[in-house]
Amino acid sequence: MSAQSKQALADGGRAVRLDSFGGPEVLDVREVPAPQAGPGQVRVRVTAAGLNPMDWIMTADADTAARFGLTLPAGFGTDYAGVVDQVGDGVTGFAPGDRVFGGALSRAVADFVVVDAAGTTAADEAHHTPDGVDDRTAATLTIAGRTASAALAEIGLGPDDTVLIGGAGGGVGVFAVQLARIAGARVIGTGSAASAAHLRDLGSEPVVYGDGLADRVRALAPGGVTAALDLHGVETVRVARELGVPDRRIRTIAAQVDGVAAANGANAAPGALEEIAGLVAAGRLRVPVAAGFPVEQIRRAAELQAGRHVRGKVVIDLQGPADL
Repeated sequence: MSAQSKQALADGGRAVRLDSFGGPEVLDVREVPAPQAGPGQVRVRVTAAGLNPMDWIMTADADTAARFGLTLPAGFGTDYAGVVDQVGDGVTGFAPGDRVFGGALSRAVADFVVVDAAGTTAADEAHHTPDGVDDRTAATLTIAGRTASAALAEIGLGPDDTVLIGGAGGGVGVFAVQLARIAGARVIGTGSAASAAHLRDLGSEPVVYGDGLADRVRALAPGGVTAALDLHGVETVRVARELGVPDRRIRTIAAQVDGVAAANGANAAPGALEEIAGLVAAGRLRVPVAAGFPVEQIRRAAELQAGRHVRGKVVIDLQGPADL
């Protein structure tokens, strides 16, 4: 990219915007002025943004958006990775050229994001990207990685556990399965029959969801199941209870079930995200990217992600390595 083109990009850039709440059809790519880093902030030139279910859930209607503090016009996407290109007054620990990843609540799918350098609020933060972790992978870590880490910490998995994970092949599931295995637990993961190879590749023993799930799990684990995560709905909660798992060792991430707590990634332990990135860098945790799209195809990407049948993560590519 020429110096003139880089200056033009620094003055403005693309961002996904929506003027009304709704589905993928309300998403548009627009040219907008580039945000400027204020005191305590850094500006990041985004190279990749990872999509999560919460992105379309919280922008689907006005009432849900309000619970997240979103107003119109709004942006889209939270997970990002890129390169610091502007540092505000008082910032230490970051310099232009540093590779970073993190969260920028409902504004990550853009050429530039401005975030709090101190990272005191989840989804308004930057973390150094370790060597050995590419930007596409780094852009998938924040929401799903934190959510999986928080859920597993709350049920306290160890080598003596057999955990049932519902929706094991999805965006949070790919982290939950591997982190549970790293903790030493045996993992049984639910999915479709077609996802069995994918689930095995992650380190889980696959089982098909739907009618008869409890019997299939009993056949796989005659010694019993000791913990459960439901990453999709309530079926896994129901089956876990039927198998004798106490509510205190069951977690959901979205569905509300009386007696069962829902895990929140914002409550992940300090340093959890850095630990996950370190596991990726060390080759101990792998994040499958199911599909990548240029930002101009944001509607197609959001439709695929919202279908909830993606095996892994969906990533939006904003700039390639040659542009850095």
